[in-house]
Amino acid sequence: MAATGLAMYSNVQNLSESELMLKHAPLVKRIAHHVMGRMPSSVQIDDLIQAGIIGLLEATKNFDATKGASFETFAGIRIRGAMIDEVRRGDWVPRSVHRNARRISEAMSTVENQTGREALDYEVAELLEVDLEQYYKMLQDSSSSRLFSFEELTNNEDGINDFLPSADDSPQEEVLHDLLRDAIANEINHLPEREAQVLALYYDEELNLKEIGLVLGVSESRVSQIHSQATLRLRARLGDWSK
Repeated sequence: MAATGLAMYSNVQNLSESELMLKHAPLVKRIAHHVMGRMPSSVQIDDLIQAGIIGLLEATKNFDATKGASFETFAGIRIRGAMIDEVRRGDWVPRSVHRNARRISEAMSTVENQTGREALDYEVAELLEVDLEQYYKMLQDSSSSRLFSFEELTNNEDGINDFLPSADDSPQEEVLHDLLRDAIANEINHLPEREAQVLALYYDEELNLKEIGLVLGVSESRVSQIHSQATLRLRARLGDWSK
């Protein structure tokens, strides 16, 4: 074990579960407010925080410092996942929205397979037999209906395939996790520049949609559309992982 790993393991092991919970409680609130930036008004911040606390508790019980990740990174994944699960359990999204998101991904895949380049907005709209205004409305609905993490990009509406590493993973599963991350990173590098930029600002810099809009000089709703289009394009390109 590397020296840094030993130090990390020692620091975490010296704290009780209650101390870890107290120390990282602000992380739950920070993630909850970030998640709220993508949620409709029917979702309450208190519900997200409550779910996040459960995720944090699970993280304190399951963290393994020998895996190499810091506790904060591991806890952040579990907290965000718990919040996403809580929202999805509410089942407030019309099935037509899921269906349209799937149609957009399929249309993007068709255009890109035929042309050998990224699908343009008007080409996807034409294949869907809608005008651009309707297409952007479909993107907006899709953006409001789902909260994506990079590891969730291959999931479908019927369930969540957990690609996140856990203490119970076999060596083979850990290899699959690494391969998936590599595949996602590779496809992100080949996204249109604006879409890749939005994903980087949202996930890496943890800016909300309004803040990203200020950075890019576009409206918050346009950022939401770009984010949705980027995630659906990635779904189309990573389709083999969901089979």
